[in-house]
Amino acid sequence: MGVVLAAVLGVSLVGCSSTGGKRAEERAAQAAAEGRAAVNTPRWTFAMVTHSGDGDTFWDIVQRGAEQAAVKDNIKFLYSHDDEAQQQAQLVQAAIDQKVDGLIVTLAKPDAMKDVVTKAVKAGIPVITVNSGSAESKRFGALTHIGQDESIAGEAVGEELNARGRKKALCILHEQGNVGHEQRCAGAKKAFDGQFQNLYVEGTNMPDVQASIEAKLQADKDIDAVVTLGAPFADAAVKAKKTAGSKAEIDTFDLNAKVAAALQDKTLGFAVDQQPYLQGYEAVDLLWLYRYNGNVLGGGRPVLTGPQIITAKDAAELAQYTKRGTR
Repeated sequence: MGVVLAAVLGVSLVGCSSTGGKRAEERAAQAAAEGRAAVNTPRWTFAMVTHSGDGDTFWDIVQRGAEQAAVKDNIKFLYSHDDEAQQQAQLVQAAIDQKVDGLIVTLAKPDAMKDVVTKAVKAGIPVITVNSGSAESKRFGALTHIGQDESIAGEAVGEELNARGRKKALCILHEQGNVGHEQRCAGAKKAFDGQFQNLYVEGTNMPDVQASIEAKLQADKDIDAVVTLGAPFADAAVKAKKTAGSKAEIDTFDLNAKVAAALQDKTLGFAVDQQPYLQGYEAVDLLWLYRYNGNVLGGGRPVLTGPQIITAKDAAELAQYTKRGTR
């Protein structure tokens, strides 16, 4: 629904003419299908800089959404990423030096990003934050934040675990210092009626992730739920469960094709979807709206794209979208 609304917003501003809205929408749809811009606004340059590591399918989906919106909005889109906070800040500085027309950033480690984001705002570059850093976004001068409230998402997990009758859960944090990850686990612990523990692992070393989870499950047979904070780590947890001989249910944040398939065959219990495609798409679209018409969505509050609890039934309905890499 969010993507549809964004598309309507994008075309409505240029489609209200004597030819009628319907005809304008048809032209916009045809242009998008042909990979052409649906608007005639200047070719602005927007940069997105995230804290993604290499090979993370979640961020592939975010990038895909942003690129699709950029085509529609006649935007030159630049994407860069680094999972080291200082390197991410340097990439933002590079975007500032290029004098981009709009900037999209993540604030997984806000302290390291504060100065450079503030510098971008002072330079007159409109900034939108996505995915992480909703609490800091407005304070740093961003127009708005797009993503899920991590504490609320965590609470949704705790409530779902309660509904499933779980008694002892393990939360796997794969990136130390990521405030959003801490908020997810804290929210789950707050809402969960049973025992809840955190396990820190080295997310850049998947064999180590699997070994750490396996060791914990072997040492504590009472653990009946494992919650991972990213789709790639769910697979490692499934393997760890098998080698440890555990009966724990594996659940995860985020959705991709592999997670959707695992939900359908009951390898995974549930997933928490924050709609990464929508985060990328809306970020570009809202920057375009701001540049074109001075619009700011959210009224100073985050624009939420999640959480949505996905089960086996839901995964079957979303399979076509996960296969094409947009969910």
